[in-house]
Amino acid sequence: MAQQDTRLGILLMVATTMVFALQDGISRHLASEYNVLMVVMIRYWFFAAFVIAIATRKAGGLRAAAATQLPWVQAFRGVLLVAEINVMVLSFVYLGLVESHAVFAVYPLLVAALSGPVLGEFVGWRRWTAIALGFVGVIIILQPDEGVFSPYAVIPLIAALMFALYGLLTRYVGRVDSAATSFFWTGTTGAVAATLIGIWYWEPMIPTDWLWMGALCVTGASGHFLLIKTYEVAEASAVQPFAYLQLPFAAALGLVVFNETLRTNVAIGAGLIVAAGLFTLWRARKTRTG
Repeated sequence: MAQQDTRLGILLMVATTMVFALQDGISRHLASEYNVLMVVMIRYWFFAAFVIAIATRKAGGLRAAAATQLPWVQAFRGVLLVAEINVMVLSFVYLGLVESHAVFAVYPLLVAALSGPVLGEFVGWRRWTAIALGFVGVIIILQPDEGVFSPYAVIPLIAALMFALYGLLTRYVGRVDSAATSFFWTGTTGAVAATLIGIWYWEPMIPTDWLWMGALCVTGASGHFLLIKTYEVAEASAVQPFAYLQLPFAAALGLVVFNETLRTNVAIGAGLIVAAGLFTLWRARKTRTG
């Protein structure tokens, strides 16, 4: 039965990565036409409504979902994720899906590197070696074109660092709060933060792009729903390696739909990052199981 659950979890994770890759493609399209802050704000309105709807269906309703022992940390998590999403969507506009995701793939290595100082977890020399190799991959990707380094290449690296910190804080609050509570705070505080900033950048959208915005909201909510179901039926350590599939799915969208190019150094660097990341996940799982 456990094996069947794991298999289902893997399938759900693959579906999740496909939906999130599609979401990234839609974000890239909309953010190239409208202000990034506005696009993310509208997306968060729908996300908050989705989170609240789920909370009301659970035992205890909104009161139970909002109950937390770490309100300030939860609120900071929500604001941090909004900021990270804005930075990543901005990266899609300047760098495209291929190179943005190639660099962003380093975030699990950043989680491993920061788990010691943030959570007090032990990271052995093998994982530190993998982390170092992963950053070699980043340097290979950021290889200057014709001797000129583009500052835009740093944008997805900043997003990866922010997302890594968000992930670590999620694990930190998970010691005392339920996943449902963290999910509720992520959506609600994120929507408030996104609105306070994004409302000042409102601009009219053509009807066709409102349809794309609707698709963005639906993919965002359905992606999170699939992710919740994934972790309900399988252990995170078993399905997490398959989250890397978002990289090739998003890259395929970039190449086919947006006519992006895949430079050799990007392919080599991304391969090195993914290999290092998978190794750190394997070592972390082996350490937990003794």
